[in-house]
Formats: sequence, structure tokens, C-alpha cells
Amino acid sequence: MAEQKNLNLKEQFFTLPNLLSALRLALVPVFLLLLINEKFLLAICALALASLTDFLDGFFARRWNQVTRLGQLLDPAADRLYIFSTLVGLAYVGQIPWWIVVVIFARDAMLAVAYVVLANFGHGPLPVHYLGKTATFALLYAFPLLLMSHVWDAAAFVLLPFAWAFALWGVGLYWWAGFVYLRQVREVVRNSRKDSLG
Repeated sequence: MAEQKNLNLKEQFFTLPNLLSALRLALVPVFLLLLINEKFLLAICALALASLTDFLDGFFARRWNQVTRLGQLLDPAADRLYIFSTLVGLAYVGQIPWWIVVVIFARDAMLAVAYVVLANFGHGPLPVHYLGKTATFALLYAFPLLLMSHVWDAAAFVLLPFAWAFALWGVGLYWWAGFVYLRQVREVVRNSRKDSLG
């Protein structure tokens, strides 16, 4: 695995897992255009394809020992872009309130400041906490369910409660994970200061 992480950027990109991640990123604008034009069924298909590539890139990376630093950056970046594009698209067409968009963007803006603080102390981003992964999982389930409720009206009475449960739990966990991350950043900064003092 260490050998894979030490490949140069071009070699890392041309591994199958990273090509799948790149395809997932390329699908983001396609998905967003379908969403804001209210082509919900096609948007669900694009999201399903993106989810399949998400599963396959992780599967092949582990199976073929192709875990790379580039892949570790591409995968969460794609997740974030799908969350943001879905949020903006659903808010734009009036399917969710804009406050959800603001709440989630505010959390990531807060963490962006934390990344700058870490960089000033010579550290890269910290590993993703399981709470953050759970929050992302909840949000990535909530949005397709919201879309499906608009495609299949007859099932909306079942889909919408599940969709909003996932969405609200996802938002709550997203912020909880953010505060956990800030606490970890504080510990890193404190330890770095102690090391510098000697």
C-alpha cells in the first residue's frame, strides 16, 4: 500500500479506482443540470451511476492494493460535490428550504478555517471521523429519496418521511462531526505548540 501512495500524480490518476472517481466527479455537472431542469428520473439515474462508481472505486482500491493519496482526496471531494449540488439543485427547484443549504455550507466553511489552521502548524487534513462518514451516508441517502418521492407520487407518503429523517439526522451528525474535528484540531495545535517550546 505504501508503494501505491508513493506513485507520482500521473501514475496515481491512471489507476482504475481513481479513474472511476474522476468519472464520478465528471457526472456532478450532468447531475446538477438534470436536477435544476426537474428531470428527476434522469437525475436519479445519474446519481445511481455515481453511487456505483463510488462502491467500485473503493472495492478495487482495496482488492488490488491501489489505495493512493490522490484517491483519498478525490473520493471525499466527490461526496461533497454531490451533497452540495443536490442541495443547491433541490433548493433551486423549491423542494427543500434554503436554510438546509446554509446550515451545511456553514459547517464546511468552519472546517475550511480549521484546515488553514492545521496547515499553519504543518499538518494536513485529519482523518475523517466515523461521525462524518455516518452524516455523509445519511445525506447521500436522503436526497435520492427526496427525488424519488417526486418521480413516484404514489409512494411519496412512504418516501418523504424516510427522506426527511435521513436529512435531519444527517445535518445533526454533520455538525456533531464538525465539532469533534475542531476538538481534534485544538489537540493537534496544542501538541504542536508544546513540541515547539521544547
